[in-house]
Amino acid sequence: MKIEFSQAVHELKNADKILILTHINPDGDTLGSGFALLRALRKMGKRVRLLNGDKINSKYNYLFEDLEEDEFDEEFIVSVDVAERKLLGDALSEKYGDRVDLSIDHHESSRRFAKKTYCEPHSASCCEIIYLIIKALGVETDSDIASCIYTGCSTDTGCFKYSNVTVRTHLIASELIAAGADHSRINVRMFDTKSMNNIMLERMCLSSLEFFAGGTIAVISVTQAMLRESGTDKSALDAIKPITRQIEGVKVGVTLREEEDGVISVSVRTDEDVDAAAICANFGGGGHIRAAGCEIYGKSIEKAKTEVTEYIVTYLNK
Repeated sequence: MKIEFSQAVHELKNADKILILTHINPDGDTLGSGFALLRALRKMGKRVRLLNGDKINSKYNYLFEDLEEDEFDEEFIVSVDVAERKLLGDALSEKYGDRVDLSIDHHESSRRFAKKTYCEPHSASCCEIIYLIIKALGVETDSDIASCIYTGCSTDTGCFKYSNVTVRTHLIASELIAAGADHSRINVRMFDTKSMNNIMLERMCLSSLEFFAGGTIAVISVTQAMLRESGTDKSALDAIKPITRQIEGVKVGVTLREEEDGVISVSVRTDEDVDAAAICANFGGGGHIRAAGCEIYGKSIEKAKTEVTEYIVTYLNK
């Protein structure tokens, strides 16, 4: 059921023993949203814990490393930045997928799998929504909450470069900095710092770069062998995905990633004339207009590449 902002605030204000769920392949927005909300609700005296069904990149440790664990039987479950149930991951989806009481999201492709959903598709990040909810709950934004929220605002906008940025985004960012968000350190860590292993993976990825449709489509392929050889995991691809969109003349950038179970994960980034979510919807996925994803089952990475690129060519010619 779709609800209004005030109802979402009311649900959280009256809940206790709260479990927060974030999506797999966790990024700065889902983690920033989750840990900011956790911190705020704990300041209200509530018992709160957070679960993620995937490995969290160590670069995000500052979001939670000072927090103590709290074990209890959850009475209220909220998901943040999760557009559909399967994005919880197999284990959490099976255990909690049909029990989510409230979903807070900003994806146009939200499937509204929870009992109640508050979704703002016009919001540049889920963290923007969480910040406004925290204010409505009457909780003061301290430096730790501010850093969590700033992380999501920054990472989901490409350090405030993407077209999803609004006046509200910048106003919220300024309030977060005023509240003590460590904005300089966060931006350096998120955008200007790469390990040697990550650089090795980037070099391999660039060697796989291919162009289609007269250079309007750019595709990078990432295999399990490349991840093993570079000593990285899939979290290292956060810095790889935007590369294709940075190439002059490219309208659609695609990153194909071979998963351990053989599934091919597809990430699509587009310029202002192309709807990435519409492309991914053809393969059962979704996301945002400029950034979306999907999965291809039962095919090699080469066959998946052919299928995806052929569809994109057709889409661009419409």
